[in-house]
Amino acid sequence: MTGKTIRKVLGQLGLTQVRHVKPVRIGAGPPSVSRIYEQVEREFGVLAPPMALHSPAPEVLAANWVMLRETLIVSGRVGRAVKEAVSTTVSAGNACPFCVTVHSSTLSGLADARGRTGDTARAVIDPRVRAAVTWAEDSRTEEGALRHKPPWPAGEAAEVIGTAVDLHYLNRMVNIFLGEVPLPPGVPRPALGFVMRILGGMIQTAARQPHPPGASLDLLPPAQPPGDLAWAAGDPVVTDAFARACAVIDAAAARSVPPAVRDTVLTELAGWRGETRGPSRAWVEAAVYGLPKAHRAAGRLALLTAIASYQVDRSVIQEFRLGQPADSALIELTSWASLAAARRVGAWIPVPGHTAPATARK
Repeated sequence: MTGKTIRKVLGQLGLTQVRHVKPVRIGAGPPSVSRIYEQVEREFGVLAPPMALHSPAPEVLAANWVMLRETLIVSGRVGRAVKEAVSTTVSAGNACPFCVTVHSSTLSGLADARGRTGDTARAVIDPRVRAAVTWAEDSRTEEGALRHKPPWPAGEAAEVIGTAVDLHYLNRMVNIFLGEVPLPPGVPRPALGFVMRILGGMIQTAARQPHPPGASLDLLPPAQPPGDLAWAAGDPVVTDAFARACAVIDAAAARSVPPAVRDTVLTELAGWRGETRGPSRAWVEAAVYGLPKAHRAAGRLALLTAIASYQVDRSVIQEFRLGQPADSALIELTSWASLAAARRVGAWIPVPGHTAPATARK
């Protein structure tokens, strides 16, 4: 089979991995979805399930791709290996084994490492990569983020911080809508090595190609950047990408997330410093108690998505669907909650040239 045929086959198989929603099939969706699918396949190397799971809400799919493309994938000022190390480390901290598998595989193919190890990112020889790993680990909490300044100049910070913020978003969505490993249902776990050799090779080949900044921006309308994007100020393209994406996902929330639920999530996030919640869900029940009964299912799903996405199970999804059965509503709510948490993380990361982190949203 040709490389193009293999990419198509892997893309179709990737759609079978999505749970809770029905993704748009390749070639069967509206032109806007087809255009994004083509860009993802060409520039990421394959139509990745974390992209396709957003397709029931096409505008959110575009926002997700724009954020990822203009940070991780773009051929900017920072090498891809550094950004893959950040992606791997953030994913590990968020207990997202699917993303750890994909990004650690890509990293191992792009960077020299000291032999085989279970911790690919720390095995890389390049000191910039290793510094990025330490920074990404620390930045998962507000206390850790304040321990040191980002290990790169202001001109590079937006690209790396943006990669981290986007992975904080994606990890939450992947934890809900995908399984632990990038394998279709029914495929035995021992096949993972074979699948990752093929998949990893395609992603690595695409990663070595030039991807000029800004090529995805026209997928979304222009928007003013919100105040919590101060970390992106050193890169106008990253600023523009996140401004457009935030505006689109906020508009989606206006359709699918009741205002009282949004207020509850933002209030909870304002007091969240990156600490792990659980294993009990008592904190969620306390937080949604004050909501109208009709909105508690949405509040429970949104809060778990934002702060403990690995605790979202079928029962939480089904309860939400009793009031909002559409796939698009489920994607719009979870994407907003995921991005709200990711923006909270971005707001506490120190930025080179600033004396303190940007202020979180009120």
